[in-house]
Amino acid sequence: MISVLRWFTGTLFDPSSETRTTAPLEAIALRTLGLVYLTVFIVDTVNSTPQPSLHGRGLAVLLATIALVAAAIGTQPRRENVPTGRRVAFLIAVAVATAVLAAVQPKGIWEAGPYFVGIMAALRLDRRSGVLTLAFTIILLLVVSAVVRHGGGVPSVLLGAVPWFLLMRVMRALRDQRDELAVSRASEAQAAAAAERGRLAREMHDVLAHSLSALALQLETTRLLARKRGVDGEVTHALDNAHHLAATGLEEARRAIATERGDELPGPERIGLLADAFGEQSGLPIAIEVNGEPRELAPEARLAMYRTAQEALTNVRRHATPERVEVRLDYLPESTVLVVEDHVPAGTPPPVVLGSMANGYGLTGMRERAELLGGHLLAAPTGDGFRVELRLPT
Repeated sequence: MISVLRWFTGTLFDPSSETRTTAPLEAIALRTLGLVYLTVFIVDTVNSTPQPSLHGRGLAVLLATIALVAAAIGTQPRRENVPTGRRVAFLIAVAVATAVLAAVQPKGIWEAGPYFVGIMAALRLDRRSGVLTLAFTIILLLVVSAVVRHGGGVPSVLLGAVPWFLLMRVMRALRDQRDELAVSRASEAQAAAAAERGRLAREMHDVLAHSLSALALQLETTRLLARKRGVDGEVTHALDNAHHLAATGLEEARRAIATERGDELPGPERIGLLADAFGEQSGLPIAIEVNGEPRELAPEARLAMYRTAQEALTNVRRHATPERVEVRLDYLPESTVLVVEDHVPAGTPPPVVLGSMANGYGLTGMRERAELLGGHLLAAPTGDGFRVELRLPT
């Protein structure tokens, strides 16, 4: 008799729900078992006396069976937005249909009803609503038993539903505790990660930013001294570039520190500044083209676009001898595409593979960042230079 109840609970554990109470394989097994017991329930009801029909007591059996199955299916979804009143109504419908079957088909399989109500009331309703729903079911079936003189089997079935209700309440409490523990652990992990980012940001500020600041100040002093003493113009220009690089590095370090502390991340709107700085430092012509309607990107996507452009331009300056550079940003319907391409004079040796000589972000870092965001990065030589293309989904 208890086993018959299992068809009602075949979809009790929903593998598609956000919080799973069993493995997907076990959930499939439960669903399969539920289908088997549903078949057993229907077959037993059809073969019991009186049999379902379109007249007399058989019609009552037919309608009660249809109502019971429909109401039982209605209680299955675990979605949180299902109103409690609707769940209660479904379970009340199960109880009423069970009472009708108990009255007109006492030799049938109606005993599964109170077990189902007890289990589903425990799992789908709050404590108060669950207790009241189960109490209504018990009282209703006891009244029916007294009216139709059903015998002593009804009280034992009803009393058996109470332990099932309590057992399911305990299981639900354990499940809720597990979920709360998982949330607590996730929060602790996030807090630990935030604390570590804060520590790294402080270390970067105390070491790297201070060092770059001192370097920029020293280069500025050296540059002014060189000009004052009439040093060769090429040396002065080199000192100017070195000072600019140090100042830019200091700005980037401060921006990285701000990023780790949760400030706004740099994005595509700053690529123009990168291009301007590249043109000033390298003396090469650089063209920027933006196609499509600019849109707001996710924070990590913004940072990926900016870092990729930054690294690509840095590698052009380090490893290539181009005559011009092109930067293109395309806002397509399903993706955002960044292209950085350099063009070298005819007869120039093939360029060094991007990132192979870089100790910083490099090709590997750019590709990993793109893949984490569901995109991809292409970096390869062209007929007259080198091309880096970052494509991120919208």
